[in-house]
Amino acid sequence: MKIGFVGLGNVGGKLSGSLLRNGVDLTVHDLNPALVQEFVGRGAKAAENAAQLMRDCDAVITCLPSPAASDAVMQEMLPFVTEGKIWMEMSTTDQEEVQRLGASVIERGGAAVDCPVSGGCHRADTGNIAIFAGCDRATFEQILPTLTLMGRRILHTGDLGTASVLKVVTNYLATAHLLASCEALITCKAAGMDLNTAYEAIRISSGNSFSHETESQVILNGSRDISFTMDLVKKDIGLFQSVADRAGVALDINPVMIDIFNDGIERYGERELSPNIIRRLEDATGLQVLAPGFPAEMTDDEPEEPGYEVVPKGR
Repeated sequence: MKIGFVGLGNVGGKLSGSLLRNGVDLTVHDLNPALVQEFVGRGAKAAENAAQLMRDCDAVITCLPSPAASDAVMQEMLPFVTEGKIWMEMSTTDQEEVQRLGASVIERGGAAVDCPVSGGCHRADTGNIAIFAGCDRATFEQILPTLTLMGRRILHTGDLGTASVLKVVTNYLATAHLLASCEALITCKAAGMDLNTAYEAIRISSGNSFSHETESQVILNGSRDISFTMDLVKKDIGLFQSVADRAGVALDINPVMIDIFNDGIERYGERELSPNIIRRLEDATGLQVLAPGFPAEMTDDEPEEPGYEVVPKGR
């Protein structure tokens, strides 16, 4: 299968790198020509535009920063969607938007999948990340071999759009855990606790979370570099809020988190690294949450393993 890939940023560059590493016939496109040339040097082909990708490839993957960006790319590609073509949307996007664009693909005889990833950029780099996939079962089985080259745990979530809902649910939870970890760490610091010990106490206890094991480490290092920025957090929890609003669910926590990140963006800028949301608490208390021995960025120390489908309990 010839694969086209649009978007070679923090996540897309790592996912497409996994495809290259596993011998896929890959053609890439990005607005940054330097990123494209880097991939050409690693064995990929370069496309002049997204339209060429859809014309020449069996499947095109998009991994872009916003629903608007995905829409712009899709408008280029739609004239070249024909029977048998597959669009795989790996961006974090809105359920209704991916369903709208997907319907246009399906009308032209193609197939559409929303297949966002979850688990951190460091796991995307090694092919050990989780991937959700929303589409009909026949399409899922067709693309599963490709998905297992980019991720370890692959979950078929149901129809088109279901994966995007679950992706923003997981990002909402990750954000809640990040903010809770920030409050826990600043409180430990104010209470005179050793922060190395505090980190381990949380890690080995019921207070642990994926966010603590990753983001707390780069917070304590001081780099705060998790390859994710405040504007992206705001986008993701905003998408989660939209899901809840459409479902008629009045939320208590998420609106507060949106306010916190709006304040963080106003103070530090929208491209500030997202774990630096702890600066709001550091500035308010005059304390610094730092400790020796933690990494500046996360790396995945698990060996790359073949991907597989996760079957939900009770199935």
